[in-house]
Amino acid sequence: MDSDAYPRLRMTGSLSLPVGSCDVNIPQSTRGTLASRLHSHVREHWPDLAGVSVRFRANFAYIDGEVRDGPTIPLCRLRYGGSANRWGFAVYLASRDGYEDSALPSGAFSGSPEEALDCACGLYLSHPEVWRLGGP
Repeated sequence: MDSDAYPRLRMTGSLSLPVGSCDVNIPQSTRGTLASRLHSHVREHWPDLAGVSVRFRANFAYIDGEVRDGPTIPLCRLRYGGSANRWGFAVYLASRDGYEDSALPSGAFSGSPEEALDCACGLYLSHPEVWRLGGP
């Protein structure tokens, strides 16, 4: 068989993903829905945050937390794979000033945007209860 018939793999953090999967841009409607879902989740579950900001680049959404009476801090990066309900998760590592693909508390490398936000906030806002499977 011709090896060019198969997608080549590229390492991105700890996951191997087909190069073609990185070419999916996030639809405008999904961008708006994601931002709305995260803002609503922050209001209900994270009183230490005044809000979140969401930036988009290619198939990534970068989530920053606006700490109440404090700085804005990077929290995580979400990778869009075609579904508004399931996103790849990478946590921000201050020690490396970058993002690393990570598992959620469920053990999966992808999940809902709210699960990803809870995981990152649990780390950066010192709320260990997020590591229970039910969330905060």
